[in-house]
Amino acid sequence: MSARDLIQEALHSLEANKGRSLLTILGIVIGIASVIAMTSLIGGIQNSLVNSLGLNAARMVQIYSSQELTESDIEKLQKLLPQIEQIGIVDSAYTEYKTGDKSYTVMAQGVDSDMLDAVGASKLVAGRTYSQAESQSGSRVALISRGGADQLYGNEQDAVGKTIKVSNGEVQIVGVIDGGSDSMGSLTLYMPRETIAGLFGDENPSFPSVTALAAEGTDMDELCKAIESKVRAMKGIEEEDDEYDSVSAASMKSAIDALNSFMGAFSLIMGAVASISLLVGGIGIMNMMLTNVTERIREIGIRRALGASRRDITAQFLAESSALCVTGGLLGVLIGYLLAWGLAMFASGSGILGELGASGQITPSFSIATVLLAFAVSVGIGVIFGFYPARRAAKLNPVECLRYQ
Repeated sequence: MSARDLIQEALHSLEANKGRSLLTILGIVIGIASVIAMTSLIGGIQNSLVNSLGLNAARMVQIYSSQELTESDIEKLQKLLPQIEQIGIVDSAYTEYKTGDKSYTVMAQGVDSDMLDAVGASKLVAGRTYSQAESQSGSRVALISRGGADQLYGNEQDAVGKTIKVSNGEVQIVGVIDGGSDSMGSLTLYMPRETIAGLFGDENPSFPSVTALAAEGTDMDELCKAIESKVRAMKGIEEEDDEYDSVSAASMKSAIDALNSFMGAFSLIMGAVASISLLVGGIGIMNMMLTNVTERIREIGIRRALGASRRDITAQFLAESSALCVTGGLLGVLIGYLLAWGLAMFASGSGILGELGASGQITPSFSIATVLLAFAVSVGIGVIFGFYPARRAAKLNPVECLRYQ
């Protein structure tokens, strides 16, 4: 039989038993849809969490020294290590902001304009960033993350131009940035360091840290070791000193790698659980094909009498089981796509990202490789679970088949 004849026969068989075929492929549809939906949703959450850290998160290094680093130390460190693209002090201070009956914990980050890129706060959604002149003069301007803008004003555009009371003064929001780690009830503001000093003063001291941005292609582990070595040499801190006199440099890359590993493992587990439906669907297909063989024994005998070989009979029933799985795979991919978007919209609306320390919308991450793999598995199930019924049909004695009533 030609491939065209096999396809026509398979489709005709499915059409003759529409209800039974639909119920049979239900397991395949559920399995494929579950795999596509869960892996896409988990991938979307993973991307949102990584994006909330900023575009340059993987190149960021946080430097800590028990002996505070000065501006002079920082300049010297950048000269000694050309792998460092940007480096500077970032001040942090905390306060509370109340509006109506709601209260928010505000983390104010003191970042000069030339360091916004280094801390991942340079990707604008609305408005503008503050200038170098505003940084030097300590202008009371600030950037707010998208999550914070959504919490306070409902959208990004309405946030621009608004003022927020911070400590003993107010700052004007001049821009909204993509990213940030705002959860429900907390806000992150970026403003010049001079502004932080003017607003908080001595009563609420800031907590300075040093942040560096590595050049593209830099080995982050080696850079962290080099930074620790140089800072120890500058400050006269021995490597074997105790924890109260120490130096450390930590890269965000290790945290991102750990997050990716965790989410990848979680996605694999969820995909494995969802794949159980595929196994159930495969068993259902085998059961249906065995029933088909029993119902069509006389047809098999007639085909054999007219010259069909055992290979033709095997190919015919394999084509039918494969057609069932291909149909189920196509429906599963479509339903999985729609289900992933539905779950993403629900997760975004329920604030799941805020609970995880991120903000923004979840966009399902559809992988062509995953779709192709799921589809290939569905076809493989059709072949594997359809092979036994097909071979059983092919081995029937044609004489006995013709006598079968």
